[in-house]
Formats: sequence, C-alpha cells, structure tokens
Amino acid sequence: MIMEDKQMICDKLVEALQLTRQYGDLQSLIYLRGGEDHETVTALFASGGTREINVSMDSGSAMVRDILKALA
Repeated sequence: MIMEDKQMICDKLVEALQLTRQYGDLQSLIYLRGGEDHETVTALFASGGTREINVSMDSGSAMVRDILKALA
C-alpha cells in the first residue's frame, strides 16, 4: 500500500490553482492531522482570509475533491 503525502498533494494543488483567475490569491494549503481521525486543511489567501476544510478519513483524491468543493 502506498502512503500518500497529503501535504505534498496540497502543495501541488496550490501550484495548479494559483494558475487560475479564481484562485490566484491562494497562498497555501496547510494539512494538519490532529489525531487518528481528525484531519483538516487550512486554505490561506493573500487577502488575509482563511478557510478550514475537514478532510478526515479522506484518501488523497477525496481530499482534493473536498478542498475544491469547499473553495468553490
């Protein structure tokens, strides 16, 4: 079984999203694991805004879908 590097997935997703008009102000996506079943991604924007996204129990691809859904 391949272990997914969820922070690396977030870093690469930021690079792709920054190329769009809609998310050009996205500065970073920070993955945090707060225990066995509590995982979040915090989106930081150049404007100073933040958004916390619940990604608990997500695979890497499910995490990407949850991030995109939360940012839409």
